[in-house]
Amino acid sequence: MSQRTLSWMACIGIAGAVGATSCRPAAPGPPLPLGQEQVPPGEAEAIPKIVQLVEEQLAKEYPPGDRPMRRDAHAKAHGCVKARFTVADSLPPEMRYGVFVPGRSYDAWVRYSNGSGLPQADKEGDGRGMAVKLMGVPGRKLLEGEQDAQTQDFLMINRPVFFVRDAVDYVSFQRDQLLGHSLDYFINLQHPDSSHILGLINAQAILRQQVGNPFAVQYWTMTPYRLGPTAAVKMSAAPCTPLDNAVPANPGPDYLQQAMVRTLSTGGGACFRFMVQLQTDAEKMPVEDPQIEWPTSLSPFRTVATITIPPQEFTSPEQMTFCDNLSYTPWHALPDHRPLGGINRVRLSVYQAISQMRHTANGAPRREPTSFSIAPSN
Repeated sequence: MSQRTLSWMACIGIAGAVGATSCRPAAPGPPLPLGQEQVPPGEAEAIPKIVQLVEEQLAKEYPPGDRPMRRDAHAKAHGCVKARFTVADSLPPEMRYGVFVPGRSYDAWVRYSNGSGLPQADKEGDGRGMAVKLMGVPGRKLLEGEQDAQTQDFLMINRPVFFVRDAVDYVSFQRDQLLGHSLDYFINLQHPDSSHILGLINAQAILRQQVGNPFAVQYWTMTPYRLGPTAAVKMSAAPCTPLDNAVPANPGPDYLQQAMVRTLSTGGGACFRFMVQLQTDAEKMPVEDPQIEWPTSLSPFRTVATITIPPQEFTSPEQMTFCDNLSYTPWHALPDHRPLGGINRVRLSVYQAISQMRHTANGAPRREPTSFSIAPSN
């Protein structure tokens, strides 16, 4: 057995024994105060590298003439549906920030998708996304150049944790993916200290989840956000009532969209409870490591709003094109919902660059919706 293999096995054993997230040491220092960020060394240099690598990946996957250019992740949409986001009539004071005004309602576009960067059959193991865009939200927003937009986005997938810790790790992940060696990011025999154990566990858990209907599963933001001036929270959306989540015996390539169509054409629609989880322990509920699930035993999720999706048709070519042209980013946000942590700081640059790149390539204008109209003038 080679010395490299022995080193890697030792790394795995030590990491597992102490509950580490990576064979790369964590940043030293005491736990941060509640709600506080700490930019780690190397992040400022890593973020432009990530943008470059993602742009190279898209250019490779969509050479000139191969259009439309799609997102680098969550490329396949099952559809964008019209919804109503209604805040609870009564909320405790610590929840009454941003869009969470008791009794307030917002129209919303909700996009359901597969997580892969390339469209593939729904039976393939993949993360499933739920992205919520509220409209008619007053107040100045965070995103430069779009401060006057009247939208607020919440992005979630069907697992509570991510598989990359920070910007430095994301460079390695994106480079290995571009080279077609994604597994090397998680298990690196050449450089054992570059292996990412918890990331591998989280990624496998995402891929193994069985989803029969996007309306039947729970979604989480994975990353934390501000709630008001100082608090940090994670958010989640869970079905109001149980729905059939069985995968068909012989699933077609688009069975998830077909399940959505059935739910919105033969039933009373779909419904989600929108919840927030307050950070109460800075060490066990870290802001800077989205690989770590915040224990609900320390702080349970609390319902703050309801997302109601009425019966509707949503699969017309015009609406699917409209869906593809929408841009979702956690930075479409009020200051009271400011994204927190390194992965969200990466998203600020990456999401803007990719949105601009694909809209330019597709000849599609970038604009935030103001209504349920899907007309090009909107």
